[in-house]
Amino acid sequence: MPEKGPIRNFGRIISGRTARVKDANQTAEDSELKLIPGNEISSKLDAWWWLVAVVALIIIGLMVFKPDPYWNIMLFVRNGLLITIVLTLVSFIFILMVGMIGGLGRIAKNPVIHFIATVYVEIFRGIPLLVQLIWWYFAAPVVIQSFGRAINFEPLAHYQSNALLLAVMGLVFCYGAYMSEIFRAGIQSIHKGQIEAARSQGMTYMQAMRYVILPQAFRVVLPPVGNEFIMLIKDTSLVSVVAVADLTRSGREFMAAHFNPIETWTMIALLYLVMTLFFTRVIDWLEKKRGYEK
Repeated sequence: MPEKGPIRNFGRIISGRTARVKDANQTAEDSELKLIPGNEISSKLDAWWWLVAVVALIIIGLMVFKPDPYWNIMLFVRNGLLITIVLTLVSFIFILMVGMIGGLGRIAKNPVIHFIATVYVEIFRGIPLLVQLIWWYFAAPVVIQSFGRAINFEPLAHYQSNALLLAVMGLVFCYGAYMSEIFRAGIQSIHKGQIEAARSQGMTYMQAMRYVILPQAFRVVLPPVGNEFIMLIKDTSLVSVVAVADLTRSGREFMAAHFNPIETWTMIALLYLVMTLFFTRVIDWLEKKRGYEK
């Protein structure tokens, strides 16, 4: 009976030492893992956000210390800036939809679906975006009106072009072709054994794609999809040639009225720069959140 106290204390000592040894080993393992590229503990704030802040401060400084013309430029182009942002976001949503459909069509076993998807990708990738935008604005309404007269349908026969709607269509069809190839490559990067395993568990082809393949493919395609989004922000400047009052067109109108090209295009360039830098940082944050290792 008296031996129970010392035995119990001895057990506690051994347990405590064992726990400390385990903690030390775990700490050593964590330290070694930190040395592996890609496993570093990331800071809470990406240092490149400072570049976004610097560009934003330059814009604010120009407007404060030299309001004429920089503050006047900002007042004049603010609606164009809003149109550029809305045009980019709306177009990108539809681009993702078209890209997903096109990517699935490109890997479809049905020869008709595969052929249609391939023809779409090859045609729209082979025509410059500017030419496509011009075709949608000037040629598409004529085609629609001719078709309306052919079928004797008055709404189509008297169709009037909507510059903003046709600009969205031009961006969606052009970028959708590139996005289709991105999704196709992302889906095909997942080993086919995974879909075979999913099918062996009783899943249908669509269920296997939805629950097994596509979640992994999204992680793979996130960097190139983000890059396409940044390119889209800049390429929206091309819609200025088809009567869309975006940021670039607003800048051109201000320059024509005040004859100050240096100040006008410096301000427009800084506004595009701060947008692309901001969204680049957001995309980089999403990549880290999804666990993408560069």
